Amino acid sequence: MNPNTYVSAVQNALTQTDITALDNVVEIFKTAFWKHRQIFVFGNGASAALASHMATDAGKLLIVDNGAGGRTRLRIQSLNDNCAWLTAIGNDIGYDDVFTEQLANYLRPEDVVVGISGSGGSPNVLRALEFAKSRGATLVGFTSARSSAEKMAGLCDVCLRAPLEMMEQIEDLHVIYHHIIVRGVYDAITRQEVVKTGAEAPS
Repeated sequence: MNPNTYVSAVQNALTQTDITALDNVVEIFKTAFWKHRQIFVFGNGASAALASHMATDAGKLLIVDNGAGGRTRLRIQSLNDNCAWLTAIGNDIGYDDVFTEQLANYLRPEDVVVGISGSGGSPNVLRALEFAKSRGATLVGFTSARSSAEKMAGLCDVCLRAPLEMMEQIEDLHVIYHHIIVRGVYDAITRQEVVKTGAEAPS
């Protein structure tokens, strides 16, 4: 593909991005931060790499002094990063359950689950989202405009759909969406007055 064509497609897709959905994810992450809820993120291939990227950026950046001599931190974990557990589940149970089985150990109601799938049709991502929904979690999706993503979009409380069909360009937008979210949460929590207990954000 001609570089100009590629860049133009990504630029045009950015102008079509659902800003309200991005704002909603910022609010979900911000609430998780103040309420000390856990965020779990996962995907396959490049989406697995983005899950690790998200956990790294958000875990490192989203920290504020709580006014009581300590620091409040975002509790975020990529389910792709324990290779031994991932391969044990895949080998002994099945690859479709590599995320669901981890969530079964950790997930609590009102935690946040972020599934990433460019196609929207990854069986292990969909199964994990269905499980999380049954356990009362808040679901966020990163997917695309492909027709294969309709089921995933319907499962999620908020779904960020890159309005593109080419996987590489979908992945480009997902990285940008992630950066927008993390910076949005950072700006929000650093502006927020911190209560002395560090337990809640002020109303």
